[in-house]
Amino acid sequence: MSDHGRSLLTEWEGSSSEAYQDMAWLWTIGVGHLLTKDELTSGKILILGEAVKYHDGLTSLQIDRLLTQDLAGAEGAVNSGVNIGLNQNQFDALVSFVFNVGRQAFYQSTLRRILNEARYTKVPEQMRRWKWSGGKVDHGLINRRENEIKLFEGMI
Repeated sequence: MSDHGRSLLTEWEGSSSEAYQDMAWLWTIGVGHLLTKDELTSGKILILGEAVKYHDGLTSLQIDRLLTQDLAGAEGAVNSGVNIGLNQNQFDALVSFVFNVGRQAFYQSTLRRILNEARYTKVPEQMRRWKWSGGKVDHGLINRRENEIKLFEGMI
């Protein structure tokens, strides 16, 4: 993911040095890092091989490294799940999308199938379908998808 895409993702996700519950009531820290059961129990996050206690908050550097670690999965999903050419904006938008919805959801999505058929113009329509959180339409997700679409289309 480019620095530009990373900056936009951080803006869209928000960044918090302290743990909080997100819209779906899941414990989160940093830039959209969902705390696992092990992390919640131990009070530590493994960040690039280092066990970091997070109860007193994370530093900016720790948040940045955690984001790098978390983005690797989303980047890998786009790299392995998309078999057509993408420009940097398209790649960044898809990484943001996968970071938000998860790798498995992306792999199974109609969006990925349509994209792999090189039907680029249909991607925005598919992205807009992903607006639900906790069984309800989430206006924050609607805004995020519109921003991801703008990025995909090279408008931001």
